[in-house]
Parts: sequence; C-alpha cells; structure tokens
Amino acid sequence: MSANSRGPRPTRGRNPPPHQRPQPEVFNIIPIHDLLTDHPSLRYPEVRAAAHLVLHLANSQMRLQPPPSLPDALDPTVLRRFRRKLLTNYTSWCSYIGRRSQLILSGRPSSDDLIRRELLYVGLYLLIWGESGNLRFMPECLCYIYHHMAMELNQFLDEWTDPETGRAFLPSISGECAFLKSVIMPIYRTLKSEVDSSRNGTKPHSAWRNYDDLNEFFWSRRCFKKLRWPLNFSSNFFDTVDKIHRVGKTGFVEQRSFWNLFRSFDKQWVLLILFLQASIIVAWEETKYPWHAIERRAVQVKLLSCFITWSGLRVLQAVLDAGTQYSLVTRETWLLGLRMSLKFVVAVAWTVVFGVFYGMIWRSGSSNEADQRITMFLQAVLVFVIPELLAILLFILPWIRNAIEEWDWSFVYLFTWWFHTRTFVGRGLREGLVDNVKYTVFWILVLASKFVFSYFLQIKPMVAPTKAILKVNIFQYKWHEFFGHSNRVAVVVMWMPVMLIYFTDLQIWYAIFSSFVGATVGLFSHLGEIRNIGQLRLRFQFFASAMQFNLMPEEQLLGPKMNLVKKLRDAIHRLRLRYGFGQPYTKIESSQVEATRFALIWNEIMTAFREEDLISYKELELLELPPNCWNVRVIRWPCVLLCNELLLALSQALELAEAPDSWIWLKISQSEYRRCAVIEAYDCIRYLLLSVVKYGSEENSIVGKFFNEVDGHIQIGKFAENYNLCLLPKIHSKVIQLVELLRKPRKDERATVDVLQALYELCVREFPKLKRSIPELRNDGLASQRETELLFENAVQFPDAEDEFFNRQLRRVHTILTSRDSMHDVPKNIEARRRIAFFSNSLFMNMPRAPNVEKMMAFSVLTPYYDEEVCFGKENLRTPNEDGISILFYLQKIYEDEWRNFMERMKREGMEDEDDVWDKKSRDLRLWASYRGQTLSRTVRGMMYYYRALKMLAYLDSASEVDIRAGTQEIASHHSSRRNNRQLGDDGLNSAGGGGGERPSLRKLGRATSTVGLLFKGHEYGSALMKFTYVVACQV
Repeated sequence: MSANSRGPRPTRGRNPPPHQRPQPEVFNIIPIHDLLTDHPSLRYPEVRAAAHLVLHLANSQMRLQPPPSLPDALDPTVLRRFRRKLLTNYTSWCSYIGRRSQLILSGRPSSDDLIRRELLYVGLYLLIWGESGNLRFMPECLCYIYHHMAMELNQFLDEWTDPETGRAFLPSISGECAFLKSVIMPIYRTLKSEVDSSRNGTKPHSAWRNYDDLNEFFWSRRCFKKLRWPLNFSSNFFDTVDKIHRVGKTGFVEQRSFWNLFRSFDKQWVLLILFLQASIIVAWEETKYPWHAIERRAVQVKLLSCFITWSGLRVLQAVLDAGTQYSLVTRETWLLGLRMSLKFVVAVAWTVVFGVFYGMIWRSGSSNEADQRITMFLQAVLVFVIPELLAILLFILPWIRNAIEEWDWSFVYLFTWWFHTRTFVGRGLREGLVDNVKYTVFWILVLASKFVFSYFLQIKPMVAPTKAILKVNIFQYKWHEFFGHSNRVAVVVMWMPVMLIYFTDLQIWYAIFSSFVGATVGLFSHLGEIRNIGQLRLRFQFFASAMQFNLMPEEQLLGPKMNLVKKLRDAIHRLRLRYGFGQPYTKIESSQVEATRFALIWNEIMTAFREEDLISYKELELLELPPNCWNVRVIRWPCVLLCNELLLALSQALELAEAPDSWIWLKISQSEYRRCAVIEAYDCIRYLLLSVVKYGSEENSIVGKFFNEVDGHIQIGKFAENYNLCLLPKIHSKVIQLVELLRKPRKDERATVDVLQALYELCVREFPKLKRSIPELRNDGLASQRETELLFENAVQFPDAEDEFFNRQLRRVHTILTSRDSMHDVPKNIEARRRIAFFSNSLFMNMPRAPNVEKMMAFSVLTPYYDEEVCFGKENLRTPNEDGISILFYLQKIYEDEWRNFMERMKREGMEDEDDVWDKKSRDLRLWASYRGQTLSRTVRGMMYYYRALKMLAYLDSASEVDIRAGTQEIASHHSSRRNNRQLGDDGLNSAGGGGGERPSLRKLGRATSTVGLLFKGHEYGSALMKFTYVVACQV
C-alpha cells in the first residue's frame, strides 16, 4: 500500500545543507505512517473510503487462520470473504425481489482482474454508504442505488458502447456533487417533507411515512417500475407529487385504538375465553373433579360449542385486522384487501357451519343419528384446526419454518400468502428446538397453574350461588325495565369481579414463574455470587487462574476448534476455578507469571478508580497488588485481604506454643491469606533490618546470622522447640515501633537505635530457650567483638526520604503489622464496590475463550448527541439557581466522598489551597463536575477505556514470561527513581502515597496513560487503533 521512498544520499563525510530536513515517507493511498496526522488527503471522501477499506481488509487478514504465506500481500480469500459479508444484504435483496445480482465475478480471464473487480464492488458500496447520510437507516434503498451503480460500473469495465451515440459508455450521473444532488437529496427531501407534515409526531401514524415506510417500498419489484434509473422525480414516491397521490404504507400501519389490546394478544384472549366457557360447562355439573363430568355424554356435546365461540372470535379478529390495516390497501396492494375480505368470509362461514352442525346434534331423534352428526361435527373441527396443527408442527421443527421463510420461490409465497404478509426482514429467525421446548414447558406450567387455580377457586365456587339465585322467584322488580322477571342481571353483577380477576391474574402467575426461572438461571450461571468484601476474600485467590483461563488467549491447535471433549474439559476447568477444587488453583505464588499478569490488570483497574476519584490514595494502597520486591517469596495480596491476619496468626502460635512446628503451620496455613501475611511480614522485616543497618557493618552481619539461624530451625521443623513463642507479642510491638519511627518525615536516630537494641535483646538473648553466654554468642557471630561501643550506635543508615517506593512498602508493612479490623468498608464508594463486584463475577462467567487482540473482530462505536452541553463552564458551576444552589454545590453534596478524593488528588498535583481550584485547576474541576453531571462526558470516558484495555491486552498477548517479570521490576525501579525528585506524568500502579501526617508525595497522577505503558513495545497502540474506533458525532 505504500511506495518506498529513497533515503538521503551519502555526503562523503560532509555536513548536509541546513535547509535539508528529514521528510516523511510518501504513501500512495493513505498516510498510515502516522495515524494521528491531519493529512490533506483525508479531506476527500474517496480517500476516507479507501482508508476504511484498507483497515477492514487488514483486520480480516490479521484474523486469517492459518496465516497467509505472504503477509504483506492481500490474500484473495480475505477479499472474497469480506465482499460476501459486506454485500450479504444486497445479494439477499436481489434474490428476494427476483432480480439478478450485478456482482459479475464468474468467467474472469485472470485472478488479477477478479481481485480488481471485487475491490471496485466493495469500494463502490463503501462510497455509497459513506455519502448517504441518514439514508443509511434505509438499507434496501441503498441496495437499489447500489444495484444500478454497479450495473453502470460493469458496463464501464466491460467497455460497453452506448447504442444510441456509438461512444464509450458514460455514467448517467456525473458532475460535481452529482450523487448527492441527484440521488441522496431528493430522497432525503421526501423524507423531510413527510416528517414535517407529521406535526412533530402527533399526527396519526397512518397519515405520514417514516424511514421504515419509505424503505419498505423497495421490498417489491414495483420500485423498478416507479423510480427507474436515473431517478424519475415525477414518480409518486417523491414529494413532488401531491400527498394524496403518493405511495402509501406497504408493510405495517399503526392505528391507535383500544382494540389493539385484543388484536395484539389475540391468542391469549382466545385461550382464556375458550377455557372459561369449558370450565363453566364442566363446573355446572357440580362433580368433585372435572374429569368425572367430562365422562357424561351431554357435557361432551356441550363442550363442542367452544368451537362456535372460537370461530366467532376469528370473525372478530378478521374485523379488527381490516379495521386497523385498511389504510394499507391501495391499487398496488389490492391483494392485501382481498385477503382481509376472504378471512372475514371464511370466519363467518365456519361460524355458520359449526352453528348448523351443533343444532343438528341436539335435533337428532336417536342416539345413532346423534353419533353420526357428532362425527360429522368432529370432521369439520379437524379441517378447522388444520392450520393450528400445521403451526404446531412448524413450532416443533423450527428449522423447517426458517427454511420456508428464507426461500424466495413463488410457490412458497403462494403457500404462505394466506397466513402472513411477505417481508424482507425478520425471516428465518425462529429459535432452536431446545429453546422451543424450554419455552413450551414454561408456559405449560404457567397456564396449568392459572387454570387449576381459576377452576377450583374462582369458577367452581360460583356455580352453586348462581343456581341458587336463578331459582329465587321474584315476581316484579322495582326497576322492571332493566331486570324484568329474571335474576340474570344479578348473576352478571356477581360474576363481574370474578371475571376481572380471571382475565388479569395471568400476569401474576407469569411474574411468579418468571422470578423462579430467573433465580434458577442466575443460580446456575453464578450471577452476583460475589457481592461484598467477605465473598471477595474467598474467591480472590482464584482470580489469577480465572483471568488466565478466560482473558488470555489459548494456544492455537491444529485440531478442531471446539469438540465435545474440549467443551467438557473447559466446563470442569471452570468448576475447579469457581470453587477452588484441585491443588493447582488453591495457592498461586508470586513466581507464577499468571499472578503477575493479573496484578498488572488489577492495578490498572484500581488506578482507573483513583483517576475517577472513586477511591482515595490510602484505599488505592490497600486495594492494589504491589510488585514482587524486598525478596518476598509469596504473592503479595492486597492489604484489604491481609487485615488482621498476622495478629490472628500470633494468637494461634501462642495457643500452640508447645506444639510441633507442623501443627502450628498447619493451623496457620488453613487460611491462604494468613499464610502469605506471615511469610511476607517475615521477609519484609528481614529486608528492612538489613536495609536500615549499614551494609558491611558488624551489626548487619549479626542481623544476617540471626535470620539464617531462624531459617535453619524452620527448615528442620524445630522452631517452636528452640524458641520461646510467648515473646512474639513483645517482638511484634518493637517491630511496630521501628516501622513507625522510619515512617516519620524527620528520623530520630537515637530512638531508632534504642528500638534496635531492644529488638536485639529480645531476639538474641531472650527469644531462644537455650540461653547462651556472651562468648558463645560471639563465636556464633551473634554478638559484637567490640567491648566499648554499644550495638547499632553508628550502624543506622536511614533510606532516602524521597524514595517513595520504599515509603510505600513501609506503609504496607505497617498495615499488615497493625491492622485489627476487617476492612469490609474498603472501598467506601458504592460505585467502586459495584464495579469490583461486577468484574469479579465476570471472571467466573461462562464465556468463550478470548482470542489474541490481533485475531479479534474490529468494532466501532458511535455516540451521537444534539444540543447538549459536553463540559460545564466555570460560570455554570458557580452560578446559583433560583433556590440559591449552584451545580458544584449540588454535586459536592451528592458525591461527597469523591469530592474529598478529588481535592486530595489536586493537592498532590501541586495545589496548595482549596480556593486555588478555580484558578490553577479549573480544567480538572470542570471535568470532575462534567463526569458526574453530563452523561455524554461520562460516556466518552467509559468508551475510551476500551482503547486502554486493548493496549494492555495486546501487550500481554505478545509479552513473554521474561518480559512480564522484567517489566514488573522496571515498574518498581521506576517508582524508586523518585529519589531524584522527578515529576512523573504517567499514572503509576504502585507509586501513590497515602497516610495522614506524612510528607506529600511528589508524584503526579496523570490521566492519559498508565505505568504499564512503560512496558509497551510500540505495536500495542497500532493494534488498539486497528480494532477499536470511537466516533462522537454532533447532529447539526
């Protein structure tokens, strides 16, 4: 796609002229060397369409499996598949209306000519689509336009000669903006005039045409006769003709009427009315069970009257169809009027036939004659229900119905003409057999429950009172004009409340069963299992394996994509991940690369929370997964999961002070977080002491020898046997004192030396059960060889106060050592808790295995807006309304915790006083308010998270285990470089400060990138741009 540009000529050692500047490479089609440049060629729609086509083909070729042998050349298979997919609607439309497609690809002399034609067909459609504007909502109209333009393209390519002039063929539409003026604008003006005549939508739907109505005009062959090509503007399709003579609606028209309540749910009403009639007939016999009454011959004959009612309801349905769709009947659609009339006639005929046959049964003289007439009646019933039986058969075999609907043969249309109007869209969309069975079972249960309840508790109890009222003899009512000499009106009044309940309580039964079915589906789909921090603690240790299984791409195998064995293996794997079955998924150590991958993604999510001010810096430190450092041997879980675990381990060790090491460790290891807390605290304390005590000093050697001795006892399982565990609380308190001294901005060397000396006395002299003398300690390297100088007097070396990474790890150690509460309220923000719960639950959902980013399908998102304020202005935020309340004041009260987090972030970015937010941080303030008060701003930010996520996934797809491990160390070294007082513009994962009373961090939390961006190799940006396109369009 590009022309290779020549490099600069050698100058034989001479300096190049100053006017020569390095020129960018020249490309023939689009400037893909710089995706962000504003190249002049991109101003032309043809170039934009070419860029669109190139991106589509590139994405398709990236997804080709197996990869092509020549990656830099366009594979013909890719172009063919893309052309078929893009022009599927056009080919289906041609088949539907019985026209030959203008995609002439067979009989090409060479493959190059075939590729050229396919590119031209695809490019022509993209050009039409790109210039159609709002006519894109009329896809079959675009097919009509494309059909004729593709015909002219073929004539041009085949060097067709005009028979009238004898010259080379020229398109019928040419000139500047000819396509817009001669094709698009006339159709759009027609649409606009229809909308203008609707009185802002208040006019009846049948009185004007909208997008769908105009588009349905192209579902029949008459569009070729009416419009022709070039477009015949005198056709009654356009607004150039009086509205009375224009083409009306052809597919569906909405008549606003109360009768739509019956017409739209006719099957439900028919079922309820027929069951009501049958129930009254059966219950009138007053038997204990309904089947006892059905055994009687008279009851069976009476039940045949239900078919008379059924045919009468069909008459009502035919009348309503004609009354609501009469405006569709025109000279072109006279067959629709004929079908309405025939349906009414047939329904009336069936009503008469059933009425006559039913009367003949009761007028029969003998039983044999009655049996014959009943048989004749049942034969008529069989003919009457043949359409219903056929519908049931097609419901049981949905693939047959889908095939019938997708066939475009004439005899199929004649066969289905009686049942429904032929439409182009919505064909072949029936559900599968399994779904139909589920649907049927659900409604059988709903209707069975409703009918049993209605018969035994609504209809049957009303029979005896009804008979009693009818037997009462009343000679004369005062209102004899209404009641006469009968009690039937009283019976009607008594039955009215029962009937109202009978016809409406089906919704109640539907709601009951829907809630049960929804709860069952949610239970088996494991929706919403993780709802709070307590449940998050139980599953968090499996998150890394679940993310590796769901989000990381699997290896591409040469076998089939997914067979039954593989599906079963994946299901078992998901079950083990969800409940932690099996050893490989119970304990994940920090050395495993999947834990590092998960840490990168989890920390990026937490960083996004901080950028949105959903959490504070302190909560960020409690929720993040820090990188592996300080020689910690286990995965460093978030502090929110390790809270109180070390103190519980200490209490368990004191309870089992005289027990063997294996018993104590088994008790502690029952909780994965407790085990990791103990190991991390031990490793961090050792690293901290060796860092504080000067390297190479005698005290540093003593500290190292002590920890080596402790490690030796732990390895042989004799730690509890050689050490007095009852002193652990004292050692714990001294370590806390040391950490608190090191956390202070101004270090107290005298106090630090005192704590180190106290720790030495506790650990070296009092902690071991076997007491040793000074000479013995000197021989073991645990005592100083100096007689006059005390330990640690000149051996303390404080870390750099500007080393934010060291301070951050120190705060984490302090949290693990001192936390006593459960931290169930972290994070405090409800939105942050909801997002964490949603992300956690999604990791265990049944979802397809994720492919590589390069193999995924590209997608685009369009967000239109009109007359909407995107970002609040300063005056809009300040100005109070009539109640004296400004927008900012309202948002501060609604999002009180987020406002505090925002001010905390602004202070860390250099703001000294809160009043300075209007001057120094006005842009940040406007964005903060817009993200909470403007839907569009929040939507744009949320959609751009796709781009951010795709970049990270692209990096994780291509990064090896060595790259990921080295990357985490690079992030750690990046944070520790803060000692050079550099201001960082990247929003780090592990460099946020926290804690009150400490010196504010110099770190600036950026909002554009993240620290993971330091690890990107460069291709991640291109991959994300290739796969995701986001457009915010202002509708002017």
